[in-house]
Amino acid sequence: MIHSKIVYREKLPSRTAYHQLFETTGWNQAYRADADELYEAISSSWYVISAYDTDGLVGFGRVISDSVLYALICDLIVKPSCQGQGIGSTLLNRLIARCRTQQIRVIWLFSAKGKSAFYKNFGFAERPSDAPGMQMLTAAD
Repeated sequence: MIHSKIVYREKLPSRTAYHQLFETTGWNQAYRADADELYEAISSSWYVISAYDTDGLVGFGRVISDSVLYALICDLIVKPSCQGQGIGSTLLNRLIARCRTQQIRVIWLFSAKGKSAFYKNFGFAERPSDAPGMQMLTAAD
């Protein structure tokens, strides 16, 4: 399906629309977050950008930041049927541009499996194996 008219808005999508988009990622198998929890999480973001076509929300990106040194791109989601059409690139460019405008010094992100080449095209580099990024999932079993 080709989506020729995408509208980008620097505002939160609806709770339901975001939950539906988030569910397309498979991430919620680990997080087990309901629509209210997900909406609370994105509501605390430093910057958000949503992408819409005539069918509704097709993409979303967000950053959390201390507004000085560090920014973390937490989510960059494009509806699977809309991937490969430049939506993710536009969202990522807008997220990076906002960080640069605010003179953020370091932008981090965690790449989904198989997606690192996409981020390398924008200047991101993998951390060296002797200085890996770390994570701890604390969700209840």
